[in-house]
Amino acid sequence: MQTLSDIRAMLAARGITPKHRLGQNFLHDQNLIRKLIDAAGVAAGELVLEVGPGTGALTEAMLERGLTVVAVELDADMVAIIRERLARHLGGSLTLIEGDCLDGKYALNPAIAAALAGRSFTLVANLPYNAATPLMMNLLVDHPECRALFITIQKEVAERLVAKPGTKQYGPLAIMAQMLAAVEVIATLPPTCFWPAPEVTSAMVGVRRRGEEKPSAVSHQPPVEPGATLTPDEARSLSKFVTGLFTKRRKQLGTILGRDRADWPEGVTPDLRPEALTPAQAVALWRVVAR
Repeated sequence: MQTLSDIRAMLAARGITPKHRLGQNFLHDQNLIRKLIDAAGVAAGELVLEVGPGTGALTEAMLERGLTVVAVELDADMVAIIRERLARHLGGSLTLIEGDCLDGKYALNPAIAAALAGRSFTLVANLPYNAATPLMMNLLVDHPECRALFITIQKEVAERLVAKPGTKQYGPLAIMAQMLAAVEVIATLPPTCFWPAPEVTSAMVGVRRRGEEKPSAVSHQPPVEPGATLTPDEARSLSKFVTGLFTKRRKQLGTILGRDRADWPEGVTPDLRPEALTPAQAVALWRVVAR
């Protein structure tokens, strides 16, 4: 497994330094790398997507466990390092894609979709901060074949994932994540776990799609509407609906949707604001409005 000295040496040998504009903060704590893989519960032969592998520290650890990895890296310098260091795995258990993880803001890079080929997979990654939220939303909403996401992200984003109604952090990300998955904050990671050290604290998070969760390990699992299994089309419609509501989060629902409705769901009244809706209430309201 790569050490911090290994990472520094690989970059120094090529005369390069971490690129701040790409959010390159390499996770070098070997115990935390093992903890992330262990938490994901992936077994040898299973398919994993990794976004932002950097020098391949996490990639290498997953390959050592017999996982099949599709790794996506935007930086050509990092791609060259991985190609050299993990050459024996390329074309076998490792597929390396050079490019952005997203095609625009709302779709997965077609090269990634092609490599995954509709197979069930788990995202295991130290995510670049600027890609975290759109990627998570895309995988949750558009890719039901993504069973779970085990990631390190900015602590602020983790707080938004598990936020409760009525809090400043609560919004579309919380509603979508909590309706479609069970969310667990596994650990808080201080800046010293990364090189270079970021200016913010990070968190290790597990997001297991409904039906894949392990209840004994889940600490943030809100009530779910009975039978609330959403198709990708329904999830996209719900996402668009709640995003629209939260652009007017301080306005009352009656102002946004009309006060003369006779079909308000149970517990939802015109004087509530979007930020007061539980995830289940948001779904119930969406179903009424979408009829």
